Amino acid sequence: MAALVLAQPAARACTPAEMADLLSPSAAPYRLACRAVLQAGAHVQRPVLIEGAEASGAGLDCSGGRVGVAHRPGTTKLPTVAVWSRRTHAGWSAPRDVSIRRCVILGNVRIWGMGAGGAMSDLRDASRQADFTRAAQAAAPSGVTLDAVRIEANGSIPLYVGPGVTRTTMRGSTFTGRSVSTAVYLDAESANAVIDNNDFSVRTGREIIAMDGSGANRITGNRFDLQGRGGVFLYRNCGEDGVIRHQTPSWNRITDNTFTGASWLRPRLVVVGSREGGRPYCGADAGWPFGSSADDGDNAVGNTVERNRAL
Repeated sequence: MAALVLAQPAARACTPAEMADLLSPSAAPYRLACRAVLQAGAHVQRPVLIEGAEASGAGLDCSGGRVGVAHRPGTTKLPTVAVWSRRTHAGWSAPRDVSIRRCVILGNVRIWGMGAGGAMSDLRDASRQADFTRAAQAAAPSGVTLDAVRIEANGSIPLYVGPGVTRTTMRGSTFTGRSVSTAVYLDAESANAVIDNNDFSVRTGREIIAMDGSGANRITGNRFDLQGRGGVFLYRNCGEDGVIRHQTPSWNRITDNTFTGASWLRPRLVVVGSREGGRPYCGADAGWPFGSSADDGDNAVGNTVERNRAL
């Protein structure tokens, strides 16, 4: 199915009525398609959903306030903040150039295009085509900026960048709390993310940043408290959910980061090609002459890893 790409002007400022609705406590997501600037100390006590091309240019500036409810953790299907594409009869309607600034986010942020909300069949079917990378990127959000935010993770991955998502920027921000998995996950066919000058003090179940078939990203000037876990791992998760990974974790720049709390026995700060197959589900995408269906290896090439320090 083709992606629906529409040229969108910058979103307008939210009206007083829209701001009142955004700030009304609810378990239902608020659909944000305007630019909201909160007063200092305001608290958004409901999930925020930025969905479809009509939300292009939308923004949330919390002025230091909070989003989410502490006793209501964000989940994979109902994140605290979601920037999602929407499937239509004509293809995928994707938001562009969304900004989230100066927010304390209680839970998680999920940016997702094709397959948003857990419809893995869309991804599986599309991955059987040779142009899957192009199609996934055309269908996904692009240009999402998270600036000076604090994500207080409460179980789910605090920042998930889904298949095909491009030009995500995370800068000047802090990760705390706990994640059962990673702090940041850059999924298959995603590209051109910038993760710059952030503090990672979150307790994770595995490495801090996973780059799963994600390319041309820049991870620079960050500070990682590893707490015995790994730092930045580059790999390609062959066959998971039957989705063929076409892109390799290549042409990434991981430079000028500092790491504390590394395991003294096995200090894995940056690992390029951390899997090379070896997963029980690698055969789930077999039968096609391209990508991880043809080769389970990570095939990571052209990556630059320089001037990273363990303290």
